[in-house]
Amino acid sequence: MQIRPVPYDHPDAVKLNDQVQLEYAERYGDDGDMTPLDAPMFTPPRGLYLLAYDERERPVATGGWRRQDTSEEGYTDGDAELKRMYVVREARGLGLARRILALLEEDAREAGRTRMVLETGTMQPEAVALYLSSGYTPAPAKFGLYREYDTSLCYVKPLHH
Repeated sequence: MQIRPVPYDHPDAVKLNDQVQLEYAERYGDDGDMTPLDAPMFTPPRGLYLLAYDERERPVATGGWRRQDTSEEGYTDGDAELKRMYVVREARGLGLARRILALLEEDAREAGRTRMVLETGTMQPEAVALYLSSGYTPAPAKFGLYREYDTSLCYVKPLHH
């Protein structure tokens, strides 16, 4: 598997983003994650977007981070927000999400971010297990578009230099 940076609006990234939105819709019975995202948010040094490709050059996993600072949505200065962590069904269990997560954390740390934050949901137990086993803890206060929802779960991890 090869993991490489791509623009958020790269055709392969769009393809996997469409797939993850369908999975969110299935799991939550809604239209997916409506958080407004666009390519400049993931352009270094403000963020990074990664895709993993299999040996046949098929995109099989994705993840990104974007800069966040103090806002009405509950973020604080120095935050890096994890977005669109996703692995296609046939590539799950290979450790791709964990590898992408580690690369994103390292990049955010090098960009001067001090805390990785993420929002997931109660219908994504695999994601919760990954984050808890990777050193994330429940956030002291919820943040993000869905912070008022009972199904929203927010986690944080300090990014020490």
